[in-house]
Amino acid sequence: MQDNPEPTSVDATPTNDPAAEELSNDSIDDAPSNDPVAEALSQAVGAQGRDVFADVYGSHMTDYPPGRVALCVTDLARGQQLAAAAKQADPGIDLSRLDLYHCSYAERTLAAALDKINTADDQGQLLGFPLYSSWLPPDASGVVVNTTGQGTASQALRDRLAALTGGIPVTVVNDTSAIPIPL
Repeated sequence: MQDNPEPTSVDATPTNDPAAEELSNDSIDDAPSNDPVAEALSQAVGAQGRDVFADVYGSHMTDYPPGRVALCVTDLARGQQLAAAAKQADPGIDLSRLDLYHCSYAERTLAAALDKINTADDQGQLLGFPLYSSWLPPDASGVVVNTTGQGTASQALRDRLAALTGGIPVTVVNDTSAIPIPL
């Protein structure tokens, strides 16, 4: 096993490349399973990212591409430190499989924005538009809210969401496949 102490830095956000979404050939009941070496690396960087490095940790994706881990951080130098701390905590991980990506927001910042949206809604609605779900995209670029077509077209809803998040980008999606969020 190659052990490179320097993860690869990438000056772009991960994209939804179909080739990168293919998992390893291992499967359980015909469902793909994660590469165990990448999974161990993912667990180690996630633990550090959600603890000591929460100020820069955006997200991470396992097997992106297969056998690798994409780590999104707001500061690439601190991302290198996060990787080193993960290696110190778990010396068996393979940092040569880690790719660092720059992202705009830390997960905890986005989670706080998401909480503001979720606590502002009234019985699963905001300004009369149903909120079916809200979530954080894997590239830590903002917040996503699922609503109706009328909600996606509403500038008032977009303005209210922007006010709630303090300007963090909110992508409003016409997706009514979920049940509205009751609080």
